[in-house]
Amino acid sequence: MKRAACSALLLFAAAAAQALPSFSEVKTAWRPSDVTLLARDGTPLQTVRVDKSARRLAWVPLQDVSPALLQAIVLSEDRRFYEHSGVDWGAVATSAWANVWNTRTRGASTLTMQLAGLLDDGLARPVGGRSVAQKLGQAVTATRLDARWKKSEILEAYLNRVAFRGEVVGIDALSQTLFGKHPGGLDVDEAAIAAALLRGPNAAPAVVAQRACGVLQLQKLDCKGVTALAQTALLRQGGMPLGEQLAPHFARQVVGDGAMQASVQRTTLDARLQRFAVNTLRRQLAELSGRNVEDGAIVVLDNASGEVRAWVGSSGSYSDAAQVDGVLARRQPGSTLKPFVYELAFERRLITPASLLDDSPAQLATTNGLYLPQNYDHAFKGWISARTALGASLNVPAVRVGAILGPDALVERLNALGLALPETGGFYGHSLALGSADVSLLALTNAYRTLANGGMFSPPALRGATVAPRRVASAAASWLVTDILADNAARARTFGLDSSLVTKGFAAVKTGTSKDMRDNWCVGFTDRYTVGMWVGNASGEAMHDVSGVSGAAPVWQALVRHLHDGAPSKRPAVPVGVVTMPIRFDDQREAARDEVFIAGTEQALWSPSAQVRGTQRFGIVSPRDGSIFAIDPDMPPAAQRIVLEGEGGSWWMDGKRLGQGERLHWAPWPGRHELKLMGRDGALLQAVKFEVRGADVRAAKRRLR
Repeated sequence: MKRAACSALLLFAAAAAQALPSFSEVKTAWRPSDVTLLARDGTPLQTVRVDKSARRLAWVPLQDVSPALLQAIVLSEDRRFYEHSGVDWGAVATSAWANVWNTRTRGASTLTMQLAGLLDDGLARPVGGRSVAQKLGQAVTATRLDARWKKSEILEAYLNRVAFRGEVVGIDALSQTLFGKHPGGLDVDEAAIAAALLRGPNAAPAVVAQRACGVLQLQKLDCKGVTALAQTALLRQGGMPLGEQLAPHFARQVVGDGAMQASVQRTTLDARLQRFAVNTLRRQLAELSGRNVEDGAIVVLDNASGEVRAWVGSSGSYSDAAQVDGVLARRQPGSTLKPFVYELAFERRLITPASLLDDSPAQLATTNGLYLPQNYDHAFKGWISARTALGASLNVPAVRVGAILGPDALVERLNALGLALPETGGFYGHSLALGSADVSLLALTNAYRTLANGGMFSPPALRGATVAPRRVASAAASWLVTDILADNAARARTFGLDSSLVTKGFAAVKTGTSKDMRDNWCVGFTDRYTVGMWVGNASGEAMHDVSGVSGAAPVWQALVRHLHDGAPSKRPAVPVGVVTMPIRFDDQREAARDEVFIAGTEQALWSPSAQVRGTQRFGIVSPRDGSIFAIDPDMPPAAQRIVLEGEGGSWWMDGKRLGQGERLHWAPWPGRHELKLMGRDGALLQAVKFEVRGADVRAAKRRLR
């Protein structure tokens, strides 16, 4: 019976030792619980926890481990490690059998035997202790490990796989969470504490310190400072950041749900720029202290690729809501939407940069009553050119232009630019031109990147994968807006000639402030980058006396200077379809200048009276997009013809040609219609959609007879 039992035990032990992996297989199978994000140049930026079951960091080669730690581990756990063949039979012989196999301490268990338990769950030490068969299997496996693996491989695998304290597994996790350094930098006291934790991973700090002192005494070293160090390190375990944490919000986007396989991931971020952006934002918020501003966000996009070069989601310790990502949070963008209003009006040839717009009190009817837009300074400038109106960010002219376009047309264009507005134009009304819709900083910055790329849109490339761009806006109209946003003289009326919007090289930029001073924006682009900046409060609380030029613009300007240090930005080339000619204004309200136009809309003399008479018309003047007409069956049909007015050209209704000229009379019929005006060259000048309700005029005419 005894012989049969012994044979069974030996067979069990042999089976337990059969599936012995190689060192390379063990190392390859290692999966850290954290993903390390690298900048484009390989600089570590951020660590992100993706596995909550245990804290494991990178596999550490033996040559990168502190010699002090190696010595402490071997002296404490297995003094004859380099001499025995996996099992220290000498230690076994000098110990009683019960003590060797049944004590709660490791006793004669070698590092190799401990590694066997780490590699094979069947050999791991259960709560109630190992069975005799498990102990024999562990010994057999340790012997085979020693025969097949190098001593250095055994020690390296052990240090990386052993549990130290709580959820911490491996020497890298221990070093960084307890001591805030990599394993190669551990000193003798820290190494002694690490070795002591192997004997009692969850022991009290005083017990760990006592054991660490014993490890130091084995090396004939003083242990007077180890108690205080153990207390400090063990109390802050898990609270020590794993290196520099520069991009926590961006990390959430690229790591996703933790389904990644790689423990190290290279990103599109620029480490130097990211660090500069973080520090610049914090300095600006410090300067704004006392004005009730605690949050901010920054995003920098590469114009050509759409790759993210910097992503700062919050001000960190300055904020009470540091976890909120200000790059993705949706807020009202204020005047930063105005360039897209003017671009669409230029594109449809409704106005030009020289067109005079009426900056005077306006009352616009809405479903909720009258809308009375006001300028930022509550003053009105009278007739003013579109260039000055946009550059100086005047509200009333922008609302008038937006009203000509119609809110539905604006929503359609803004959504094409990626702003993803959730409501219809009727919901926002005329205030949409002043930024009443909520947008994210990322989407808004990318919309400006579309302007920088001449109207070609593609989404931001968060993970480096680019999407082929598509045209959503006219190249010529985008260039006109770009030229205005880069014109320091055009914005001087509001911002002066020496504001935070001025840069050495070319830059097109716009600021914005939402209602009640809740949000502050500055977005603009150079020839290579588009930079978006927001400051405010994550809570939505209003700031105190902070505007776009004083809040967000200084950070934007600093970033542009940093990006183009030594390589000034160059003005973009003029696209096909843009012409330049000298202009003047009849009463010299603005100085004569060279102005840019979409070919076919140029004009030398501009006056308010001409604007009133309607001699300067571009595109379709009437009907407006979204108009609704109702036919009265009791009125003569001739009195109900709809007048089609606009720039001279060819008129088409629902795909059928109606005629040529600046004005036509059309007999309406019920339904939804699309009216197009084609230029003399056959190009589409503008298209509008409108609706006719009621009986058609032919039926009305028959009834009148």
